[in-house]
Amino acid sequence: MGKLSGLRRKLRTAKLSRIAGAGAAAIGLSVIAMPSPASGDPSRDSESNVIDGSYIVVYEDGTSSAGARTAAYETSMGFESEHTYRSALKGFAAELTQGQVDALESESAVDYVAQDRMMEASALVPRVAGEPSAPTGIRRIKSGVAGKVREASAVRVAVIDSGVSTSHPDLNQSSGIDCVNPGTTSTDENGHGSHVAGTIGALNNGAGVTGVAPGTKILGVRVLNASGNGSFAQIICGIDWVTANKAAKNIEVANMSLGGLGSPVQPCATTTDPMHDAICNSTDAGVTYVVAAGNDGWDFDFASNPNVPAAYPNVLTVTAITDSNGNGGAPGSPPACDPSQSDETPADFSNFANTAAGAAHTIAAPGTCIRSTWKGTVYQTISGTSMASPHVAGVAALCHQEVGHQPGPCMTRTPQQNISYLRNTSESYNVANPSHGFTCDASEPPCFSNAFYGWMIFTRPSTPEL
Repeated sequence: MGKLSGLRRKLRTAKLSRIAGAGAAAIGLSVIAMPSPASGDPSRDSESNVIDGSYIVVYEDGTSSAGARTAAYETSMGFESEHTYRSALKGFAAELTQGQVDALESESAVDYVAQDRMMEASALVPRVAGEPSAPTGIRRIKSGVAGKVREASAVRVAVIDSGVSTSHPDLNQSSGIDCVNPGTTSTDENGHGSHVAGTIGALNNGAGVTGVAPGTKILGVRVLNASGNGSFAQIICGIDWVTANKAAKNIEVANMSLGGLGSPVQPCATTTDPMHDAICNSTDAGVTYVVAAGNDGWDFDFASNPNVPAAYPNVLTVTAITDSNGNGGAPGSPPACDPSQSDETPADFSNFANTAAGAAHTIAAPGTCIRSTWKGTVYQTISGTSMASPHVAGVAALCHQEVGHQPGPCMTRTPQQNISYLRNTSESYNVANPSHGFTCDASEPPCFSNAFYGWMIFTRPSTPEL
């Protein structure tokens, strides 16, 4: 762990007792003028996605050799771990009895024990295909126009998802790690991760679709199964791998188009949410995380039952907006795959920020009727904040460096500074080009104003816009 992680741990004044979820104290936040529609929603149950009997055990920072210590606990307490974490966290995940949990909590090397939770991909049900080969979302964020697209990013992007197709001719990918079936190739059995990968970097090869940063090397990190479901333990396994391989594989950006309900968000210094803890350490290591806001149509930053990782303040959270024609300005016809949506409006399924703190790390991008690569060698058109997030991840990768050009402004900034830079750049562009972004009635969520949710835009410094 880095020095920042150690400083965070020193702020803890006592070992925390076992929690029934991940996280304990809510952060005080000022509220934007929007109602909180989810506050009384019975479906927003903080315990609804807890996995009975499954736990994540996190060691104190000074603990040496997580692997050896875990093996010793396995022998003495009679359990078998499912994952051992050595980089983003030091610890392990396992099925444990209450007696084993109590025994581990009494160990001086154990910082805290948290129950595991289920997570899922943040896409909607697939509909019909048929988007043009130059996707509307790519045109809308000005990563491509007729006859022109960006070049590949010089950095690599990790797609922490259902894996990435290893056979698709439109993807430049390699297998990272399979946290669902450890030891196997992280190919995609669902399609969701391959769709995300294509939006980031599908090749400019005269066929199929093109991505935001065509040809960018994608590292598939499989944490969701064939049904699009996974757990905190599996996702932390993926974050741990990304953190461990950040330097060797030149990983600067990670996309997480997944989510689920969590417990109240705490600062990195005191969090007992192991997934947040892992992301805190991974961002300390220099990885910028771009995540989906979720598709519940409610406020992802609702204090007592937030959507995570969307509510974490050290990620760039992406909401979805509908664009049917790739152009700003006058609204076009409804999108072909979902006539219930309207061009130039927030997508009605998209989660949104309802606090100033939530809005401070949120941005919008196209997420309705997005055509991209799929598992195997085919293509698919689907909608969701999962589809909006990789548009921004591709921009973040280009902001680090585009092949053949000097390093970009994100290369010398920290992940938290990159969040601010990308949002501020977007806002400034929208102010100068009012038809690119838009405002809506703040009394009717989801409402995405220019100030907090401007359409993404990236222009390479000192280079004319496409």
